[in-house]
Amino acid sequence: MMRSLFSGVAGLKVHQTRMDVIGNNIANVNTTSYKSQSMVFSDLLYQTTQAASGANATTGRGGTNARQIGLGAKTGAISTAITTQGSAQSTNNPFDVMITGDAFFIVSNGSENFFTRDGSFTVDGAGNLVMTSTGYTVMGWKTDATTGEIIPDTVSALKVMSAENLTYPPESTTKAYVSGIMDKHDSSAASSAGKIMTLTFFDKLGYQYTAKFSIHSTDSEGNYKVRLDDILDSEGDSIVSKLNLNSIDDIVSFGPTKKESSEQLYKILDGVDYDTTKNTYIQKIAAEELLTGFKDNAMIKLSNGNWSISNPAVGQDVAAGGTVEVEGSITLDKNTLEGEPFNLILYKEADGSYNYYYKDATSTATPPLGAKVDTNDKWKTALTKLGVTSVENATPPQPDADGNLVIDFKQTFTASKAGKVYDTTSFSAEITPLEAFGLVETDDTKYTIEYTAPDYKSAQITKNVTTTGYDLVYNTENGKFSYVGTVNNDSVAMEFNTTATSKKGETVDLSNFSNMDVDFSLSSMYNNGGTSTINATNGDKDGYNTGRKLGEMTGIEIGQDGRITASYDNGQTKLLGQISVATFANASGLSKQGDNLYSATMNSGEFDGIGQDITAGDGYMTSGVLEMSNVDLSSEFTEMITTQRGFQANSRIITTSDSMLEELVNLKR
Repeated sequence: MMRSLFSGVAGLKVHQTRMDVIGNNIANVNTTSYKSQSMVFSDLLYQTTQAASGANATTGRGGTNARQIGLGAKTGAISTAITTQGSAQSTNNPFDVMITGDAFFIVSNGSENFFTRDGSFTVDGAGNLVMTSTGYTVMGWKTDATTGEIIPDTVSALKVMSAENLTYPPESTTKAYVSGIMDKHDSSAASSAGKIMTLTFFDKLGYQYTAKFSIHSTDSEGNYKVRLDDILDSEGDSIVSKLNLNSIDDIVSFGPTKKESSEQLYKILDGVDYDTTKNTYIQKIAAEELLTGFKDNAMIKLSNGNWSISNPAVGQDVAAGGTVEVEGSITLDKNTLEGEPFNLILYKEADGSYNYYYKDATSTATPPLGAKVDTNDKWKTALTKLGVTSVENATPPQPDADGNLVIDFKQTFTASKAGKVYDTTSFSAEITPLEAFGLVETDDTKYTIEYTAPDYKSAQITKNVTTTGYDLVYNTENGKFSYVGTVNNDSVAMEFNTTATSKKGETVDLSNFSNMDVDFSLSSMYNNGGTSTINATNGDKDGYNTGRKLGEMTGIEIGQDGRITASYDNGQTKLLGQISVATFANASGLSKQGDNLYSATMNSGEFDGIGQDITAGDGYMTSGVLEMSNVDLSSEFTEMITTQRGFQANSRIITTSDSMLEELVNLKR
């Protein structure tokens, strides 16, 4: 048989193999991170028909080359363009990651590690970061539970959505600072309430509270007293009331307590009496203060004080909302009744009596009398012009010879509060000894009253002043902060009690609160138009120790170094792990395993089990982007053409050799 037949067959086979490689490349033109392959030929084998001979120096004959006949071609090598970077394709999916550089992601099927450039990842039901296509877990480094820093150690599965990562634990506020201006002309500082300042803080369980402070001016310029008045919960309710405690001091200590006492003698105010039967003080109350609508009543106004309380009787009690009857009389003279708005006419009757008549504009008589005003109903109609709505009399009013008219009335009122009929024109109510002496108690000021019976209109009074809080001092020359609490101190403490006792004697747990330092050094005392801007902020001056609520995870991002960071709705972030990568001395020596996976071989170099930070070299990761296939279609089509021509040429070798054999066979004929 002719050797050319076998050469043609070998050529067909090798070109077919090359076409297989090209076909695979084109088939994977859109495969994520696919690396194209290329094939090179080598000659197959040679049959030596005559060996080479060397020159003979003795005879002078020259050497001859060997006579060798080739037997075709074979596949020399199939190489993968594994280091050629594919183009970037944007997906906007935060779990899609592209590697720039020569490194590989490390993934695992649970028993062995593989390597890939395919960064299309997702999170499975167990919270693991996995390949979207195969479900193989993405490997990397975890964080130290104490420090939160990455531990470069043997790679393990990255569980980014574990239960402990879904939330960020709450933290109590341990520091706060005060900033802004305390204007010495701010009138609120001189009031009993003081200049109000609030501070939002968190307890150990993440519950939010608002501490309400007040700043009070003193007799010395630049010297103030800052106090903690109350703590409100997130609903704006005082926790002192909610926990049924006596005062804010049961919850937290803010500053030392200082007591001052002084004695003074006070006289009872005018209009105050003492009820010896009840041992209570009584204060006289004007009718207009107790009776609703009394001072605006038309009849009371027209009576010019000619009225008295008729029911209840003097000394009897009046309940809040109870009724009180007042009787009185109204005197109207001739000028009033004949003028506006009445326009009546005083007329002397034949029997010598006097009566008032309405003026009749149509009458031609002199005077032009109309109807007589001689009954209560007619007088009520006339008096409505003055706002009088009720007139009650035993008999109709009768004017005297001068035209004066006396109208008796009775009016019912409602008491706005409880009292007692003091006399015919006023009421009385029980008042406290403090009210009797004109004293007002506050949280800081209390009074002790000692009486000398039976003279209860004077007493020895001891004034007890309790001052709680810290001194807040500013330099009056430059307005800068001097100290708070004691000299050289920039901050003072809010020291919470661990327990408290309620008014019912029950123990209240306060262990969820943490002590807090409040720094005042950033505040100042400057002119600000009489308005103070001083206020408190949680955390220290560098923004730490602010405290926080429980945080829910709101997002995950993967950085250029492969670090996976979670964000939470309480403003915190947490490092969940880092995607480590593998590099190889000969990446082209990796073995393709399908599914965009590679495995290490003896010629690629072994994986050390730890990997490395991608930024340790010149590589980096990009989130929201995938690496596309690096197949060059123009090159592949060109290779396809040359492969097709080569295949055709080799087929011609076979057909031509066949024809020659046919001729040889035909020689016998």
